[in-house]
Amino acid sequence: MSDDHPPAPLQQPHPDVVVVGAGLSGLICARALHRAGLAVQVLEARPRCGGRMHRQLSQSGLPIDLGGQWVGATHHRLQALLAEFGLRRFPTFYDGEGVFHWNGQAHRAGMEHAFEASLLFFKPEELGLPQAAIDEVQAVERRFRHLVDQVPALTPWSTPDAAVLDRTTVSQWLEQLSSSALAAYPLAWLTRIGGSGGFEPHESSILHLAWTQAVAPQHETPEAWLVEGGIGQVGERLAAELQACIQLGTPVVTIRQQPGGVLVGCADGTAVNAGAAVVAIPPPLRLAIHYDPPLPAQWSGLLQRSPMGAMVKVLALYRQPFWREQGLNGLGIGNQPTLELTVDSSPPGGPGVLAGFIAGERAARWQELPGREQRQAVIADLVAWWGPQAAEPLELVLHNWNRESWSGGAFTSFLTPGAWTSYGPIWQQPHERVLWAGTEASSRWPGYFEGAIEAGLAAAAQARALLA
Repeated sequence: MSDDHPPAPLQQPHPDVVVVGAGLSGLICARALHRAGLAVQVLEARPRCGGRMHRQLSQSGLPIDLGGQWVGATHHRLQALLAEFGLRRFPTFYDGEGVFHWNGQAHRAGMEHAFEASLLFFKPEELGLPQAAIDEVQAVERRFRHLVDQVPALTPWSTPDAAVLDRTTVSQWLEQLSSSALAAYPLAWLTRIGGSGGFEPHESSILHLAWTQAVAPQHETPEAWLVEGGIGQVGERLAAELQACIQLGTPVVTIRQQPGGVLVGCADGTAVNAGAAVVAIPPPLRLAIHYDPPLPAQWSGLLQRSPMGAMVKVLALYRQPFWREQGLNGLGIGNQPTLELTVDSSPPGGPGVLAGFIAGERAARWQELPGREQRQAVIADLVAWWGPQAAEPLELVLHNWNRESWSGGAFTSFLTPGAWTSYGPIWQQPHERVLWAGTEASSRWPGYFEGAIEAGLAAAAQARALLA
């Protein structure tokens, strides 16, 4: 947009802060500022609020979460928000045995509640795998945990030997320790599924993966609870509270800093003058905004090396959770062609629901299939895990987050090799009067709703201090 034709201001009072993005982090930030007595304007590109917190009704009228859905055991801010809104949670169903599928063979086993002693949540001794293979898996896991313990949450680039670790991909690090595909699988699963971001082991560094487990560890049970009626209610309640402050369908294209404030330009030619701007969108989408003055080279470099993960959410609805009748709990993990995870997400007294994910290169291949073949690929894996009854769900929901232009993928972004040590120190620094939110800006539970809340509150505190 030419400097000779600045965008026309919106017809409303000048806010103190403009929040770009009405996902959970942006909504939390806006509410904190609003409750502190500041005037806030939230600009959202989508025709809805919530971002990657997205709820809808199934064909049968069941509320389902198309994005994130779980509450973790140490997600204290999220738990407090649920309590504030009077939303009830119920435990994820882990009773009985799960199934570890490896190289075409199903292995039933009980759950090992101490994650460090498990093979991806399963009791290793019950899997029926050779003891030598189990020993090799656990040796690799011990080496990885030792590395995780050395990574500072706020400054991963200061980890001992950080430069080497950040230039070593997860695949390369694993190859140095073992030639066993099974020994490598738990870390490969973490890159694609375990909250880290939907990437492949060759796409990011072992430093980045270790950092994700230092700040968002699986042993703290991040999938402990589900929310009755869907966790998407949280975003809906926040949006209702802030309704007068939110403008939907308004992509931001420019942020110009000026004495004492910013001018935020929108795609429709309107603009907002404010004292500060909080950008609460995924890192790759921040690059679509023109900043004046430009972002520092370090910031641009970091964002260019922060792609979104590839992720498809799967929800299979059945009349009842039939797997429970067989002593199974619906937890399926393994190297299936399409799905690498299923979890029992059935509501109390409701139908049976299996949630699953297609991630990384599996997602890239799957989304190129014709629609009928996409469904067949998912059903084939469900049947391999849970038997013939899984072949005919009442409804099969396949939500491809990679096709959502205002998300670009899910669960979160990841850093390419070398990015932490070359560009990382600028990670949480503001750009003058432009501040950052979004779950990726958090140093605790990034990639989860808890991280989104933390980042939103931190940005609100920064904005208040800036305007004081």
